[in-house]
Amino acid sequence: MSRGSLAFCGALAAVALLLAVPSSQAWVVETTRAHPYAMGFLKFAILASLGELLAIRVVSGGWKLPAGPAWRAVVWGLLGAALALLFPVYAAGVPAAIGAGLLPVLPGALGAKVATACWVSAVMNLSWGVALMLLHRLTDTWLDLADGALARVPSVGVGAVAAAIDWKGFLGFVLAKTIPLFWIPAHTVTFLLPPELRVLFAAFLSLALGAILAFAKRRAAAG
Repeated sequence: MSRGSLAFCGALAAVALLLAVPSSQAWVVETTRAHPYAMGFLKFAILASLGELLAIRVVSGGWKLPAGPAWRAVVWGLLGAALALLFPVYAAGVPAAIGAGLLPVLPGALGAKVATACWVSAVMNLSWGVALMLLHRLTDTWLDLADGALARVPSVGVGAVAAAIDWKGFLGFVLAKTIPLFWIPAHTVTFLLPPELRVLFAAFLSLALGAILAFAKRRAAAG
């Protein structure tokens, strides 16, 4: 096993161990409750960045850092901090819409619970999910064109960023396939979990998010 593989597996194992040990898991949960934005930033910055590295490894065959890895981690962190606010907004807002008769649910307590979780996931992924993936694709492409240097970002025009994006792949794969086939089912599970466990589950899903977005982008570049 290469040093890159060992480092990646070690980092992932450390995160898994942190969440598996009851005492450290309790610390993560309590710290998340006390500092939701900071913990949302940290979880996404670490796990989604690991997802990007994994995608690069799968596509290129080697462990390579993307251009501007620190700034990419900051972008992921900011998206995670935003999710710390939007998660409870959707979790409260969609049930309110259901209560107002705007969305149907299945009969029975279990049916209503599953349908509510599915609606929360669907509404969130079809709105915030689309915005998140588009925003990340824009910032990711911007950093690529600027060779990872923040000082060069202002010199890269919006037109150049738009022209560099594989819109067919983004619309046809990232949005049209991953949202209905992966994200809506995955976050349905998220919203079936107790509130204190949702952040932990979403943190690991952010690893998959980073991998999916990076894989789609680099697959298009390779093709």
